[in-house]
Amino acid sequence: MSTEVEVETPRAPALSPSRAVDFRRCALLYRFRTVDRLPETPSPAALRGTVVHAVLERLHDLEPGARRPDAARALAQDVLAELAPDERALLGEEPGVDALLARYFALEDPQDVVSEARELRVDAELDDGTPLRGHLDRLDTGPGGLTVVDYKSGRSPSLRAEGPMMFGVRFYALLLARSRGVVPTLRLLHLADTTSLTLRPRADELERFAGVLRAVWAAILRAAPTGDFRPNPGPGCAFCAFKPHCPAWDGTPPPYPGWPGRSDGAVAPPLPHPRAGGTG
Repeated sequence: MSTEVEVETPRAPALSPSRAVDFRRCALLYRFRTVDRLPETPSPAALRGTVVHAVLERLHDLEPGARRPDAARALAQDVLAELAPDERALLGEEPGVDALLARYFALEDPQDVVSEARELRVDAELDDGTPLRGHLDRLDTGPGGLTVVDYKSGRSPSLRAEGPMMFGVRFYALLLARSRGVVPTLRLLHLADTTSLTLRPRADELERFAGVLRAVWAAILRAAPTGDFRPNPGPGCAFCAFKPHCPAWDGTPPPYPGWPGRSDGAVAPPLPHPRAGGTG
């Protein structure tokens, strides 16, 4: 009796806030993360942020009356215990999670929160077929409509670092505008310095931002058939995990595996399909 093994086709790439920022910063970085999926050890700060996000997701899954600081601390112990040994070691003796959770409770009372979903994946398309994908930390509902809540485990950004943050904010707003037909309010909770920032993007602002994303995706499609994703050396290289594979640093990239998500063996992604209608 023969057993058929079903081989899962890799999911076709789509633009997310982080991957779009990667490509704009360095096309080769985008390739390493999205196409090659090279392993990457997170920094302690990034891992700490992942833990806090998991704790807050579980906290808001509880009944409102149970969302107390002691419950959050207990959930944090559960999440930390689920980490792999090397990940737990990365955070050290004092992982710093409880301090961030205490600052979260200083920013809002979770017992008053009415949320539709936590860690919600949202997929949408622009009119030319540019695929968008994102995960919302929390989607709240209320008399004022939908609010996307984004947890930031770091400090609120300086003016110089505001660009990447605003890119992600506009991206989430555009996702909701495309998938739900409404422009949401966005609320960023910066836990490290107990700062809350509320933003209300305008529809015309999102239309202009959609043009930026179309241009990014078109550039990705031009590079995808041959794997011509080129490095862009700069200050960020000092923190890049992929320098051993980067030709700008005398490294050698792995052989290009072709564009993910194609079941026909072709390396080129499908061309975007034109649609009648608006431009955003």
